[in-house]
Amino acid sequence: MKIIKIFIFSVFISLSPKLIAQELTYTPINPSFGGSPFNASWLMASAQAQDKLTGDFKMVSTFSARDALADFEESIKRQILNQFSRQIITNMFGETELAAGEYQLGDFFISISKTLDGINIQIIDNSTGSESNIVIPYL
Repeated sequence: MKIIKIFIFSVFISLSPKLIAQELTYTPINPSFGGSPFNASWLMASAQAQDKLTGDFKMVSTFSARDALADFEESIKRQILNQFSRQIITNMFGETELAAGEYQLGDFFISISKTLDGINIQIIDNSTGSESNIVIPYL
């Protein structure tokens, strides 16, 4: 039985064509990465053909149009809200109790009330009118 397997294997090897391999080489297409400079116009035409955005939707550099004062105001608002959220968490899980009441922080109106489910925090953004309710259950 072993001799038959060796014979079939040797016949299979002798009838199979020789395997030929060659070295694979990579040639970049983009001229920015070492490709042919003649590919630049083809790549640009291909990119423009795939670009489906038009008019106001195109990417516009707004870095120079940013207002430093508005950025500073947004940063202050974020810091105040972060500090307020830290204080809520500390008071909720610490030894002191969170005081119910209403607070005005810039464009935000924050109302804290105690309900049967837990502490309800309602945040209203006066500039956009958006509203968010957070219920922190009692432990």
